[in-house]
Amino acid sequence: MAESWAGLGSAIASFLFLYAMVKDHIPFQLRDYLATFFHKVLSFINPYDQITINEYHGEYMHRDELYAAAQVYLSESCSFRARKLKAELGQESDKPLVTIDDYEEVTDTFRGVRIWWYASMRLPNSKTISIYGSDEERKYYRLTFHKRHRKLVEGEYLNHILREGRDVKIRRRQRKLFTNSPSRNWYGYRSSSSWSHVAFEHPATFETLAMDPEKKREIIDDLITFREGKEYYKKIGKAWKRGYLLYGPPGTGKSSMISAIANFMEYDVYDLELTTVKTNTELRKIFIETTGKSIIVIEDIDCSVDLTAKRKEKKKEKDNEEKEKKPPGMEEKDENNKLTLSGLLNFIDGLWSACGGERIVIFTTNHLEKLDPALIRRGRMDMHIEMSYCSFEAFKVLAKNYLGVVEHNLFDTIRTLLSEVNISPADVAEGLMLKKSRNKDVGACLENLIRVIEAAKEEAKRKAQEELAAKENEKEESTVENKSSDIEDNNSKK
Repeated sequence: MAESWAGLGSAIASFLFLYAMVKDHIPFQLRDYLATFFHKVLSFINPYDQITINEYHGEYMHRDELYAAAQVYLSESCSFRARKLKAELGQESDKPLVTIDDYEEVTDTFRGVRIWWYASMRLPNSKTISIYGSDEERKYYRLTFHKRHRKLVEGEYLNHILREGRDVKIRRRQRKLFTNSPSRNWYGYRSSSSWSHVAFEHPATFETLAMDPEKKREIIDDLITFREGKEYYKKIGKAWKRGYLLYGPPGTGKSSMISAIANFMEYDVYDLELTTVKTNTELRKIFIETTGKSIIVIEDIDCSVDLTAKRKEKKKEKDNEEKEKKPPGMEEKDENNKLTLSGLLNFIDGLWSACGGERIVIFTTNHLEKLDPALIRRGRMDMHIEMSYCSFEAFKVLAKNYLGVVEHNLFDTIRTLLSEVNISPADVAEGLMLKKSRNKDVGACLENLIRVIEAAKEEAKRKAQEELAAKENEKEESTVENKSSDIEDNNSKK
C-alpha cells in the first residue's frame, strides 16, 4: 500500500513538472480543462475540506460578524494552544483581546471532531502606498476538517462559533454613553461621525431607585416583555422598539430611571441633543448611526426645540416677515431645511425607526402640558411614567440605601410629613446624605431629615400665602378699575 501511494505521488510530481514546462504552449481551452481535471484529482486524493472566513465582505466592506465572533471565540477557547499571540484593545471592550497571531495554526475539538484553524492574510500585489490602505490586504481564518464531517461543521459548528463569540463579546463589552456632535466642528468641516462617547458607568439600578415597588415591578415586567418580544413584534408587523415618557418635577429621578433601565437591559445610551440638530435630514443621519440594543434619550424635550402645540405669536410674525422678504419658491425650500415636528415623529415611528431594531426611545419633561399630543400619543410613547414627589415607600428605599435601615421609630413621623408636603427624592436624599457624612447615628440623620421636610412645608405654606395675597390684590385692583370705568362712563353720559 505504501508503495502504491509513493508511486502516485511520484506521478503527480512528474505531471506538475511537465505541465509547468509546456503550459505556455498549450491552447487556453485545453489548459483550462487540464487545470479542472487536476483539481478534481486533488479533491479525490485529499480527504479534507476548507472554509474561509474573510474579515470584510460586501460592497461597502463591512466587517464580517462571523469573523469577529471567531476572533473572540479563539481568544477564549483556543489561544492557550498557540505559540504566537497578539493583543489588541477593541472599541467596545475595556479589556485587551489576546488571540492567535497571523500565520498561526491551532486546533479545536467539537463533538469529538478535530478542526484546524489557520489565521492568515492576503497581501497586496500593488506597491503603491495609499493613506486609505490597500483593498487587497484582507485578513481571514481558514478552517480545515475531514470531508465526512462537513455537515456537522456547516450546520452546527459555525453556529456554535457565532453564538459563543456573541456571548463572550457581550460579557467583555464596555457599555457607552454617546452624545451627538454639532453639525460642524470648530474649524468648519463635518466630523466623520455624528456621535462621540465615553464609558457608561452610572451605578443606578432599580434596587436603588426611590420609587413605589409596585410601579418599579410594572416597569421591569414591561422591559422584560420587550426584550423577549422579537418574534412577537415581527408577528404583529411592528418595529422592535419601545417608547417611554418620563414626566414630573425636577429632582424626581428621571435621569436615574434612564440609568436604571440601561443597566437592567445592558444597553448603550445615546443622549440626543436636539438643539445641535439643524435639519430633518441630519436627524435621520444621526439615527442611522445608532446601533441596536440601545436607548435613545431626549431630555427636557419641551425645552430642546419649539415642538409644542402652542406656537409663539411673535415667532410666527417674525417668520412671516422673513418669508415675505425671500424670493418666490424659497419659502418651501427653507422649511425643508429645518428640524420640524413631523421630522421628529418620523424619527420615532416612521420607516427609518425600523432600522436596527431593539431600541428604546425615552423622552423626559418637567412640563407635560407643553408637549404636542401627537408627540406623546400611545404607539410613540408606549408607556407614560410619572416621576412624582417622594412618597413614604420611596423614602424607605432611600433610608435603606443611605442609612442601611428598614425600620425606625421616627418613620411614622416622616410618613405623616411626606403626606402633607411635596418634596423631591433628591431633596430627601440630600437631607440624609449630608448629615450622614458628619454623623453616623441613624436617629440624628432622620431627625435632620424631619427638619428638612418641616422647612419645606413652611416654605410651601409661605408661597401659598403669597400667591393668595397676590390674587386678592389683583382682584381688588380689578374691582377699583371697574368702578373707575363705571364712573367715567356715567360722567360722559351726563
